[in-house]
Amino acid sequence: MIGAPQPGARLALYWAPELDDPLHRLGSAWLGRDAETGAALPQPSLPGLDIAEITADPRLYGLHATLKPPFRLALSWVEAVAAAEALAARLAPFDLPPLAVRDLHGFLALRETAPCPALRVLADACVESLDACRAPPAEAELARRRRAGLSPRQDTLLARWGYPYLFEEWRFHVTLTRRLTAAEKAVVLPAVTDVLGDAPARPRRVTAICLFTQAAPGAPFLIAERLPLRG
Repeated sequence: MIGAPQPGARLALYWAPELDDPLHRLGSAWLGRDAETGAALPQPSLPGLDIAEITADPRLYGLHATLKPPFRLALSWVEAVAAAEALAARLAPFDLPPLAVRDLHGFLALRETAPCPALRVLADACVESLDACRAPPAEAELARRRRAGLSPRQDTLLARWGYPYLFEEWRFHVTLTRRLTAAEKAVVLPAVTDVLGDAPARPRRVTAICLFTQAAPGAPFLIAERLPLRG
């Protein structure tokens, strides 16, 4: 647990592997940073490529799958934590399908290998239950999102919830790289698959949601709280 963030910080609800899950150790080493401790970690080498550059974006956010995207607080830290704790208290743990490295619109990410309706229920509940804590995004942020070329439905979600990829537009994914060219993917895909080994496919349960914080723009996200599911 870390202290309450300063004004202007951002919060997010993420799924992250438990500390004793081999995926936490291996995935954090791939990204080059442990989001639990904030420690920088030595990364494996990639032939002809700079792994630090390829993983720079996901390293900032830490090893995670987004449930409620980052937001600035409209209420106090204490109120936000209380809302997250209340949410976790009414949600039950569930089995996560085996994960595997997949191409997601040019990014490499860990995806579930079988349908898991409970994941969607979890993500939707995180979005809705903490929305009273969310300050509206600035106009510049909305404009930046819209430059990505949103569908009408995504634009509606952005206007209402501050993010375009929610509810039926949401996909569970643990991002491992920036967007890659075909040549880069030919090198990186077998490398990350080898580094992670059988850890992604191991049986695991979703037993907690993680409250991540970002102290200031550009600062790395850290795990502030792991909130057990008690439903």
